[in-house]
Amino acid sequence: MPGTARKHQLQGSLIYHVINRGNRRDEIFHYPEDYKYFIRLLSDYSDKFEALLYHWVVMPNHYHLLLEIEYPEKLSKMMAGIARSYVHYYQKNYNVGGHIWQGRFKSQPVEKEAYLLRCGRYIERNPVEAKMVDLAEEYVYSSAGFYVCGKPGSLTTENPAFESFGNDLTNRRKKYAEFLKTFDEEGKILFKDEESPVGSDIFKSKLIYRQSRFMPRRKGRIREQVALSV
Repeated sequence: MPGTARKHQLQGSLIYHVINRGNRRDEIFHYPEDYKYFIRLLSDYSDKFEALLYHWVVMPNHYHLLLEIEYPEKLSKMMAGIARSYVHYYQKNYNVGGHIWQGRFKSQPVEKEAYLLRCGRYIERNPVEAKMVDLAEEYVYSSAGFYVCGKPGSLTTENPAFESFGNDLTNRRKKYAEFLKTFDEEGKILFKDEESPVGSDIFKSKLIYRQSRFMPRRKGRIREQVALSV
């Protein structure tokens, strides 16, 4: 299956729900070439920073990513590189200057065991909620097609929890497609916050707020106050 060449186990890693929008919520992806270029950036930078991208969607004026990165302190460098590269591309192709992003990207730590699938569903249902498509897998610029239709590509790493949908790949895809049809009101509230950690109290207690980013505590580190906006 596409994506299986990527690593599935990272040491000391953290899962983030990452989002950014166009300035003033303006559209920043206009044509297929724009989406394809941005997706290529996601693939290149994911490889460079050893990040596993489990779920993603690129909408006309924003994007969502659900990724696991082995060195969370490098997340800012990864996302800044993607943002700068797309700005250069956009300014050159559309002959404009100034900002195109709303600001700094937002990142929300997500507990892997309990919320990985729910956050993935929230991300892949974006085009459905926006009434752009009837089914999530019909939207071309997302990971939904990877899980439901086996769409090839090197960008998406299979969510480890995908196996919970059954032993047979065909049945897994069918069950996942049904899973995507289910609206999750609680999940929508949790993941719409965009920055507050989502998980158990134990999970949250293992996080530390540093350099405007939640990161995992390291063994042997002097205890510091955890700033949780929950």
